[in-house]
Amino acid sequence: MVVEAIDDKRGLQITALNMEGISPIADYFVICHGNSEKQVQAIAHELKKVVQKDGLEIKRLEGYDQARWVLLDVGDVVVHIFHKDERLYYNLEKLWGDASIVDLDEVVTQ
Repeated sequence: MVVEAIDDKRGLQITALNMEGISPIADYFVICHGNSEKQVQAIAHELKKVVQKDGLEIKRLEGYDQARWVLLDVGDVVVHIFHKDERLYYNLEKLWGDASIVDLDEVVTQ
């Protein structure tokens, strides 16, 4: 559901990391980026709408106003929506290199 919502708003380079046994924060990290602040906010807004429509709670939403790195905590899934420049700088995929990458080929249309 999260990945499909990101894909619907044209989020780029969507990656899901299986964090089970690696981090107590969440079971999965979903990482993507947008090319502008407006796109980052549009992705975050869509995610919030879809998650709440599905009856789930967003435990935390940070960074929306600046739209450089938006973090949505949906419990077992933490979503990181970066502006493209910030994603390159923080490189979470490398930081959490021990996590396995989840195959999203059947979900993502890119």
